[in-house]
Amino acid sequence: IANRGEIAIRIARSAKDLGIKTIGIYSEDDVNSLHLSKMDDNYLLNGKGASAYLDTKKIVSLAKECKADAIHPGYGFLSENAGLARESKKNGISFIGPEEKTLRLLGNKIKTKEVALKENVPVIKGTKQKTSLKEAEKFFKSLKKGSAIIIKAVAGGGGIGMRVVYSPKDLKDSIKRASSEAYKAFGSSDLYVEEYLKNCRHVEIQIIGDGKNSVSHLWDRECTVQRRFQKILEVAPSPSL
Repeated sequence: IANRGEIAIRIARSAKDLGIKTIGIYSEDDVNSLHLSKMDDNYLLNGKGASAYLDTKKIVSLAKECKADAIHPGYGFLSENAGLARESKKNGISFIGPEEKTLRLLGNKIKTKEVALKENVPVIKGTKQKTSLKEAEKFFKSLKKGSAIIIKAVAGGGGIGMRVVYSPKDLKDSIKRASSEAYKAFGSSDLYVEEYLKNCRHVEIQIIGDGKNSVSHLWDRECTVQRRFQKILEVAPSPSL
């Protein structure tokens, strides 16, 4: 279980119910973390803090060492990391999550929108490629008076590299900050922009598949209550539908 905290505990609990042995991991400063007590065995990572849980090579190496059948990444950390999916498969270990090609596609928001448009899925009005300051200004001017735009990282996720801009005069500084933030988090400073929708709801449909062509949904959930574009509260089912 390539994670810690609440999600690692939930995964361990489900695995135990299914009669599956679990192996936990922990950083040097997480030696007393609660999730370790829920595992059948635990292995120490190199280093401290969140960065220790992002070491793909070490995690795959530990999985091989303990002869694990699968790696469950939980959420956050490496759950959307195509590299972990690739390395797991290369070493004969099942990755409990999407395939590498799916993670690479959905990790690029511009390519994701291209697929959505190809499948006639409605998307928000925005630029369709990596966007410069001049292109962002041109897009802003194309919107009706009183509109705002949102800057997003092409490789983004988790609310990182996002800025809402209400006036074209704030674009330059906002793009500079978003670009820097995106590069530090994702290794890419590429941005694109969309029209910002005010007073709307954030509602999701969770999709689950078993890797054998059986796919279903787990109904809807409301994720509107956020801080810095990160969810604080999720309610299922959505009370606004």
